[in-house]
Amino acid sequence: MLEPSNNNELPTIPGKRYFTIGEVSELCAVKPHVLRYWEQEFPSLNPVKRRGNRRYYQRQDVVLIRQIRSLLYEHGFTIGGARQRLDGESAKQEQTPYNQLLEQTIVELEDILEALS
Repeated sequence: MLEPSNNNELPTIPGKRYFTIGEVSELCAVKPHVLRYWEQEFPSLNPVKRRGNRRYYQRQDVVLIRQIRSLLYEHGFTIGGARQRLDGESAKQEQTPYNQLLEQTIVELEDILEALS
């Protein structure tokens, strides 16, 4: 998971349902072509594609991209190593709808706490 200390350097994730590739690029400090490449390398990163093959990322996609970024840029993992690490974490913690809702609630509460302080 993304370390809290690394979270401070990235902007908070707004409470929107969908994000464009440009918005995700800014939120995660990664260029759009890198995001498109990561889609090929990480099967769990699968944004919704609509008109004209435009990508729309959801909150869990942004969180996953931040995890990938942290593993690659801050912890020095290779792409293969990061993929294995993420696959291992997903096997340990199955993403049930309850877990997704719980994670989203935690993120929203952290955003509120940051706004209040």
